[in-house]
Amino acid sequence: MLSQTSLDEIEQECAKYPSDRRQSAILAALRIAQDELGWLSNETIEYIAEVIGVPPVRAYEVATFYSMYHLEPVGKNVIYLCTNISCMLRGCDQIQNHIENKLNIKMGETTKDGRYTLQEVECLCACAGAPMMQVNKDYHENLTPDRIDKILEKY
Repeated sequence: MLSQTSLDEIEQECAKYPSDRRQSAILAALRIAQDELGWLSNETIEYIAEVIGVPPVRAYEVATFYSMYHLEPVGKNVIYLCTNISCMLRGCDQIQNHIENKLNIKMGETTKDGRYTLQEVECLCACAGAPMMQVNKDYHENLTPDRIDKILEKY
């Protein structure tokens, strides 16, 4: 299911913990799997549990708790738009409207070409640069419609 490179990386994460605490590597293992596969299917989550040596429910608890894990297929580029208080006060609703109109999708949807998925997140911890968004792993702060257009051209 996963490449040997990803399995080796998961083992490196597990090695950071005592052998009876391998479950501590679940967060990292799920991230590694998602980075390779794009999202986490039920089969993938159960496979990660098997690799780590924990009951599947342990991996499900983590995967379903954190919003950073995708439990359904997403676009090639995931736009995480912060809608928490700082971003809200600095106009994230206008930013959301601009992105939705530009990409012809609503929050939680993926463009027809599979290029972008727009997701709401509670906080990305960059309040001083509000409004802000994260595209894949890149942070973009002090957003305006013009800045968004230029940012999205890069992806």
